[in-house]
Amino acid sequence: MDATGGTPVGTLPGEESPEMDLSHRLSKRELALLYEEVLYTIQYRLGKPEHHHVADSQELYDYVQKAFGMDAEEHRFIMQQVKELESPIFCLKATVKEAKGILGKDVSGFSDPYCLLGIEAKSQEAAHPDHKKRMKAVVKDLIPEDQIHRTQVISQTLNPVWDETFILEFGDVETASFHLDMWDSDVVESVRHKLGELTDLHGLKRIFKDARKDKGQDDFLGNVVLRLKDLHCWDDRWYQLEPRTETYPNRGQCHLQFLLTHKRRATTSSRTQPSYTVHRHLLQQLVSYEILQHQAGSTAWDGELSRHASTVLYLHATQKDLSDFHQVMAQWLAYSKLYQSLEFNSNCLLHQITSIEYQWVQERLKPEQKAELAESFQSLLTYGVSLIRRYRIIFPLSVPRSPERLQSLLRVLVQMCKMKAFRELCTPSPDLPQMVSTALKSGTTEWFHMKKQHLKPMVKSMEENGKALSRLLLEVIGDLQQCQKVWNKFFINTLKLNLFSIAYLELESLVAEHVQEELREVDSSMSKPTAESLFQLYLNLQELYRMKDFVPKRDGPLALSSFHQWFKEAVPQWLQKAYTIALERAQRAVQMDQLTPFGEHNKHSTSTVDLSTCYAQIVKTWQQLNWPDPEEAFMIMVKLVEDMCKIALMYCRLIKERAEALSLREQNEGEAANRLCIVVNNIKQLRLLILKLPSQLDWAQLEQRTGAIIDQQQIQHTLHHQLDSTVSCLDHEVRGVVQALATKLEKGIARHIQELSSSNDTGEPEDAIIPLMKFLESELQYLNEHLVQENFKSLLTLLWHHTLAVLSAAAGQQFSSAQRYKKLHCALKSLELCFHAEGCGLPLETLRTAAFQSLETHLALCSATSRKLIQKYFSNRIQQQLDTSSEKYGAVTIKALYRPSEQKLRVEVLNAANLIPLDSNGSSDPFVQLTLEPRHEFPEVVARTTQCKRNELHPLFDEAFDFLIPPEKCRQEGACLLLTVFDYDTLGSNDLEGEAFFPLRHLPGLDTDQDQADAGRVPQTRLPLTHPKPSGDEILRLLESRKGDKEAQAFVKLRKQRAKQSKETE
Repeated sequence: MDATGGTPVGTLPGEESPEMDLSHRLSKRELALLYEEVLYTIQYRLGKPEHHHVADSQELYDYVQKAFGMDAEEHRFIMQQVKELESPIFCLKATVKEAKGILGKDVSGFSDPYCLLGIEAKSQEAAHPDHKKRMKAVVKDLIPEDQIHRTQVISQTLNPVWDETFILEFGDVETASFHLDMWDSDVVESVRHKLGELTDLHGLKRIFKDARKDKGQDDFLGNVVLRLKDLHCWDDRWYQLEPRTETYPNRGQCHLQFLLTHKRRATTSSRTQPSYTVHRHLLQQLVSYEILQHQAGSTAWDGELSRHASTVLYLHATQKDLSDFHQVMAQWLAYSKLYQSLEFNSNCLLHQITSIEYQWVQERLKPEQKAELAESFQSLLTYGVSLIRRYRIIFPLSVPRSPERLQSLLRVLVQMCKMKAFRELCTPSPDLPQMVSTALKSGTTEWFHMKKQHLKPMVKSMEENGKALSRLLLEVIGDLQQCQKVWNKFFINTLKLNLFSIAYLELESLVAEHVQEELREVDSSMSKPTAESLFQLYLNLQELYRMKDFVPKRDGPLALSSFHQWFKEAVPQWLQKAYTIALERAQRAVQMDQLTPFGEHNKHSTSTVDLSTCYAQIVKTWQQLNWPDPEEAFMIMVKLVEDMCKIALMYCRLIKERAEALSLREQNEGEAANRLCIVVNNIKQLRLLILKLPSQLDWAQLEQRTGAIIDQQQIQHTLHHQLDSTVSCLDHEVRGVVQALATKLEKGIARHIQELSSSNDTGEPEDAIIPLMKFLESELQYLNEHLVQENFKSLLTLLWHHTLAVLSAAAGQQFSSAQRYKKLHCALKSLELCFHAEGCGLPLETLRTAAFQSLETHLALCSATSRKLIQKYFSNRIQQQLDTSSEKYGAVTIKALYRPSEQKLRVEVLNAANLIPLDSNGSSDPFVQLTLEPRHEFPEVVARTTQCKRNELHPLFDEAFDFLIPPEKCRQEGACLLLTVFDYDTLGSNDLEGEAFFPLRHLPGLDTDQDQADAGRVPQTRLPLTHPKPSGDEILRLLESRKGDKEAQAFVKLRKQRAKQSKETE
């Protein structure tokens, strides 16, 4: 049905081209006789033309002359013969169907209507003076009795139904007229009988009227008079019944059907052949001409006949009085035959199928007509199945509307096989789905062998064979995709056949057999071009095999189920090629790399992009292979990972060498540092690529597939260990380059810290650290711009540890001035802020290491004033006392209360207990000294002393002391009441029993506005006695180093004296 390979559309091999004149299907004489028939039909056409028909007979003559391919001479000759033939007998086939709303003439209110009808040979024109009179005349008065036809009488009705047909002959259509009278049949009845039927006053009037009539005279109900020249060939209408008088103008309507036909046609065809056969030949001739006319205009015929063809066929069918059923029969026989030689829409056949099915009565056909119809069914079925067998060629998708045309053909075949006529005439009925399935299988095999022959290589070699097989596979895959996406739904919807399954199972088997035969000579010594062609063939086979998932049901394994085994010898070459291509591309990328950032927002160079592409190509190779055998797939994976790790290490070496070469060429220290930043970023980017490999290569799925074959430890040892080893190497390379960058900065940081620590003491510390901070801001900003975040933070970590080490070394020097320590402390806090960078740099937990905290504490102490240090000393002693749980030197109990109204501190020393014996008699002579510390906060408050208690280790004092001090002094850091217990010695200095510290910031009454009313409710406080450590204290050492500070020296001297009396050991 479609043009392909030089064969006209719809032409089977061996058939003639449809572009040829189809009149050769009839002999020249048969064609002449048929032409005579059609000329005769036009010559003696009857009826008023339909609005959609051609009225001009000359146009029809011109049309049929072209349709029959007659030249002017042939036309004139046959036309002359037609004119010499005897004219036919003209007939009016009139059918009186029914009437409605007629007059009721009987006493009962009904009538007993019947009709008289006939044709008046000569009718008067409307302008003739006798015309009106003749229209009123009854049939009996106008038409000879032997030409009058009468219907049956329908008793007692106003809506009679006759459905009677009469053939009325006439001579001249121009002068003849049709007359129909409707009468009420009247029989003689007794008056008593009529009175019995009386129902109303109108009935009584009818009785009186009947009495005046002649006995047995019928009543006139109305008439219909029509001129034949005003009728169409076929008319079906309701006509108004006309009165003879104006007494009852509305007399109802009569339904009439008319058909103008011929009798005794003088043509040879009419005399020798059945009417429907002649009509079929005429139809076939005109339709073939219509189709060829459309083809000449490069358009497809949609089944719609031209006005000229429709007019000719209509005239012929009516003149021959062909029934609708025989017309449909003729159309089916003509169309189904033409479909097998000419291209047109098979939907045109559906109308005939439906009409035959609707009107089918087997007995209406003669035996030869049944045989002819059965043969047309079988012929169309065979032809349609042959088209389906070659649907790839007949209905190519490159031709518009091919899917719709195939779908239409399938519907026609299905509907035809469902017809009652088909089942009754074609016995046994064929199994259409089985026929189509067999045809599709054989057609698929033929198509495959045709493609195989067409794609056969000119040169016989393994490489060319592989390419030819790949091209063949692409054709097969493309065909199956068309089956699935386009054709399959049509076969499933119409025949419940899965075309894709049929085609796939057939093609899969054919492909497997052919490919396996061609690959028998493949071995490991194949050339690289051969291996490349086989890889493409493998991918195509893989795609074909994956399409099995769309096959709903299949029995047993497919022929392609182990196709990968045919390519085992080629796999090493495929892997080596993937490795070689990636390696060479990476090498070229490094050679071309200028180690500048690639793009505005990237911090690595162009070679990483190429490297990423190399890895992606290797990953793609693995995904394309999708090797089915788990154990062999694992070995392939090991090889691929090994190759990618080799490329990674090679890249590290080459990119570092490239940076060195570029730096030597330009001798620019700033650019050299910049290139080192790019190298670090590139290696870090490479590290990310390596870490993505397990997910990209889907190791989890591979481990799942190999779980029953390969031990988990072996997978861990081979794949994971290899990857971890490579990542470690990359990390080492990154650390090395970052360390090189850090080393360049460490010298500058050390220089600035040294200058800071050796600068004079004038000026503020914040001003002294400005050069250091400017240096770091400049360098770190530069590195942040050129390093990726992770590498930048690694560099910051190295620099931070180095900076702490340099600061610690500077802080370890002995300075007599606290100002220098202030500068170092200020530098430490500023550096912490700088390296943290408001959360964008190192996190605080990374910065605040043990070394940092120790250094910060040391610098805070060293930079403090002497008075701050003294306060810190007492704070530490208070904390040490709180941390002490033992009372090995005894304890002292006091009560303390602050009165805000008087700004007075009242202290009651109650007792001491468990004192250590310091006298030779095993006892002591204790007393308590009370001082407010630090002295610089309470310079005017003098020390107080309790009485001495002789020979007592548990003395009871019960003494009270008042101190005038403002409340803000009590809240100062380190503010405390120092209670020193001595053993009185008459001859020498007093011995130290112990010290106790009572913090003033927690004094009862200090934080209230009113004095506490009941002093007795103040709680007692038991304080353990402690001894200072003889080795001294860091704060005391700092104070001692400040030689020019008298207050510091005095405090240190006092504390040293106490330390000498300490019973504490190191």
